[in-house]
Amino acid sequence: MRIAVPAAALGVCVALAGCGSSSKTGSTSPSSVGPAQTTVAKPGAQPSESSRMICSTEAQTDIEASLGVKATVSTPTWVGHVYACKYTYPQGAITLSVKELESQAEVTAEYNADAKKLGRRPDTVSFGQGAFITTNGSVIVRKDNKVLDVDVSGIPENFGSPPQDRSNVALSIAATVMSCWTGA
Repeated sequence: MRIAVPAAALGVCVALAGCGSSSKTGSTSPSSVGPAQTTVAKPGAQPSESSRMICSTEAQTDIEASLGVKATVSTPTWVGHVYACKYTYPQGAITLSVKELESQAEVTAEYNADAKKLGRRPDTVSFGQGAFITTNGSVIVRKDNKVLDVDVSGIPENFGSPPQDRSNVALSIAATVMSCWTGA
């Protein structure tokens, strides 16, 4: 089964088409790595620009526009190469996190471990270099040396204004993040 991105997420994607970064960390360079490979930037002492984007003011504004609900966002943390923050709403909370890894093999291992631990729906999701919806409606996306986790397990099954299915909320947020997550 193929999953369509919610209309609200598509609107956010179009609105964010101009966002991006001048940073080239993790960018594809056909002349240096071949057509089907990606340069992997090793995690550093600080999170990458794309990881920091998930908790930024811009992301908060875009996610609010997508969901129709304003959140209070926690101070982000950077522990064990995982950058995370919690979007808290009167009806629950959504946690966004990005794990930065050192190699494609580590990214694949983390992605597969998440699928095993969290469960994986059979739906096809076309984000990044692979994505899936978990059994609780959350979304996991891998791209370059990162694994994004949009954890919606802390919100009701129908959430937002207008209400959306929990998995559509996660897909909408993932679409918002991925629309700006290019080579940063």
